[in-house]
Amino acid sequence: METEGIVLPSDIKILRRDMRLFRAKVQNHLSRLENPHQDKLENKEINEVFPLETLGSVALQDQSTPWFADFANYHAGKFVIKGMTSQQKNKFFKDVKHYFWDDPFLFKNCADQVIRRCVSGQEALDILKACHSGPTGGHYGANYTARKIFDSGFYWPTIYKDAHDFVTRCDICQRQGKITQRDEMPQNSIQVCEIFDIWGIDFMGPFPSSRGNKYILVAVDYLSKWVEAKALPTNDARVVCKFLKTLFSRFGAPRAIISDRGTHFCNDQFTKVMLKYGVTHRLSTAYHPQTSGQVEVSNRGLKRILERTVGENRASWSDKLDDALWAFRTAYKTPIGCTPYKLVYGKACHLPIELEHKAYWALKHTITKV
Repeated sequence: METEGIVLPSDIKILRRDMRLFRAKVQNHLSRLENPHQDKLENKEINEVFPLETLGSVALQDQSTPWFADFANYHAGKFVIKGMTSQQKNKFFKDVKHYFWDDPFLFKNCADQVIRRCVSGQEALDILKACHSGPTGGHYGANYTARKIFDSGFYWPTIYKDAHDFVTRCDICQRQGKITQRDEMPQNSIQVCEIFDIWGIDFMGPFPSSRGNKYILVAVDYLSKWVEAKALPTNDARVVCKFLKTLFSRFGAPRAIISDRGTHFCNDQFTKVMLKYGVTHRLSTAYHPQTSGQVEVSNRGLKRILERTVGENRASWSDKLDDALWAFRTAYKTPIGCTPYKLVYGKACHLPIELEHKAYWALKHTITKV
């Protein structure tokens, strides 16, 4: 049977496939051709109208323009940005009433009714560095570092984010290993009614000799988390009794003192001091340090601060102990909702950075009197 002049279905499929390949080759070839008009600009009008959000984001990226420029301009010269919608105006005037201008600084009356100075740029970075890795910083985490900035009387909107970024870039903090909460032993809470009623006491060490000292005797109040510590050459009963007499003369005789079963706490000399001042001596369970959990937490905190503040010369740890105590006492404690210093003295502790960067109290009470 003759099939000449008849197109079979198989031939149609082959033709369609060849056409698709041909079109693909033509498109590929055309895409490689040079456009002779590509250097000529199209005659179009430039749209200079941008949404207000875009303008704000561009301004914030400029390091020379502080984030509070609009608030400062309003309070200093009653200048308001033009082109705002009604919703943006409502938000602006709602926020601006929390700020006030005291030439040449802008201050914010925060939600806790504390007046803080608005800072930005390099000054904010310097404050963040001082509150984290300065002499009174203690290399705490992001949240505690941010709380210390707030307590020092400074404010900017991204404090927590900037503190987190700064801590993750801190070389000393990243080199120090830490125990996660999963690996920590549970601590038994002790109910305390009054401040300085119950103290926990314990020894740390031995450490490398520093000015003849090898041990640190730590005492912590269970309510306020206030810590007292002293570098000592030995860990015998004599230095413990001398330390306790100084402690009682400053804070009064407590109801009880909790310690472990070490020989420096369980001896006749220690017992006589307890009887003289009418203090109950409680002993923690053997091999169960979480019985006196608060002093264990304080020991770990002080040791962590010393590890991160002492340089390569490990023998200088006794010189850094006072700064470590200052950092520990001015660090925010979650159980009490403030710093131990504020709970004991009823006011925030003023740090050197507040004078250096002119916090509100320093401007009003120090500079005006000089």
